[in-house]
Amino acid sequence: MDVTEIEALLKKELGLAEVYVRGEGSHFNIIAVSDQFNDMSRVKRQQIIYAPLADKIADGSMHAISIKTFSEKDWKRERQFNLPQ
Repeated sequence: MDVTEIEALLKKELGLAEVYVRGEGSHFNIIAVSDQFNDMSRVKRQQIIYAPLADKIADGSMHAISIKTFSEKDWKRERQFNLPQ
């Protein structure tokens, strides 16, 4: 699974405002932006992102995943520090 497929899957399944994925091999960095993250704990946010990826994690095609989540308001402030290259 490549980064564009992961981005499309997460947008489709979760209705994210924005999503950015970088990856190399089976290691991925994900930035997800949505107001649904308001009032959620960090653990709950990560669980939301992991859910649609569970099959890929189980089959080993995704091994190491780093996730950063932001509300849309927070993303406006943090974007400059976290935008993927």
